[in-house]
Amino acid sequence: MTSPLLARRGAVAAAGPDAGVAWHYGDPTAEQRALHTGGAVVDLSHHGVVRVAGPDRLSWLHSITSQNLLDLAPRTSTELLVLSPQGHIEHAAGVVDDGEATWLLTEGDHAPTLAAWLDRMKFMLRVEIADVTAEWATLGEPVDAEAGPGEAVTWRDPWPRTQPGGTRYGPDDAAHPGADRPWRHVLVPRADLAAAVAEREAAGWRLAGTWASEAARVEAWRPRLATEVDHRAIPHELDWIRTAVHLDKGCYRGQETVARVHNLGRPPRRLVMLHLDGSGHLLPERGAEVRSGDRPVGVVTSVARHHELGPVALAVVKRSTATDADLQVDCEGGEVAAGQEVVVPGEGVSVDRPAQRGPVARGLGHRPSL
Repeated sequence: MTSPLLARRGAVAAAGPDAGVAWHYGDPTAEQRALHTGGAVVDLSHHGVVRVAGPDRLSWLHSITSQNLLDLAPRTSTELLVLSPQGHIEHAAGVVDDGEATWLLTEGDHAPTLAAWLDRMKFMLRVEIADVTAEWATLGEPVDAEAGPGEAVTWRDPWPRTQPGGTRYGPDDAAHPGADRPWRHVLVPRADLAAAVAEREAAGWRLAGTWASEAARVEAWRPRLATEVDHRAIPHELDWIRTAVHLDKGCYRGQETVARVHNLGRPPRRLVMLHLDGSGHLLPERGAEVRSGDRPVGVVTSVARHHELGPVALAVVKRSTATDADLQVDCEGGEVAAGQEVVVPGEGVSVDRPAQRGPVARGLGHRPSL
């Protein structure tokens, strides 16, 4: 689905998971600065929207996903994961309920499959599922606020605030680089997308592309379904338990792996942020191999040019990779050196992992079987 805002003068189309909207509108550095100072809006109309109505919606979603939704109040944002029976991430969605329906905000190509999976899981419950991406578009705003009564459906990104029932592998909330990134998604009727942007521009905001929003996301170590998640990913590897998983709720698909890795094991891989050497003007692509010496240790998942940090990336590497190792990343035309900034610690232990005693602790250094 192609955004009408791509017809703007100077618009350069994004590629990959952001195809369909603008990468930038001619001045990506200025757009980043405007977003950083809270004066920009980003067209995210390529994202997907699933609406779940019916009186059983919250208890039903609670029972089949990773999040505790039983007491979710209207206009209160959270997020959930749908896991495989083995605990691997299949879907991720921002969640907000407006009092009449629950809205799930996800990647555009995941909305149809998420809606189809939910439809298969409803059985005899009073729920109605619809992929409403064709009717609703998403705008990203650097605002740290939920919607008020009468305002548009809005999802306020909880990242990186550790939610009730969650835990963290990375730094505490106040010290986390994502603490300085206010962010929310506002839903507007797709037919009103251009008018909604024009209204914000009239108030002094700038229209920015995904170059700006992705650079801010990478800086904040914020995992994304379309980039950081592959068929092996579990939430511990991405520090995603802090906002998307409730460890104390009842049974759901994949819970056994979540509990086992949290209590006994260590995640096989870990997310890192890479500061890339920009002196050679080489920038890797998503999927580029990350090496420690001659040994492959992982892959790049997201790449950005940040207006202050320069070229940066997120990567998923083997947990055994030394946290102080000098890394190299393959690029077309050569390789670039990469310094790692630790997101998930090398020991792979959360801050509240239960204490291990006696024989139970033996063998905990071994990689869990997932």
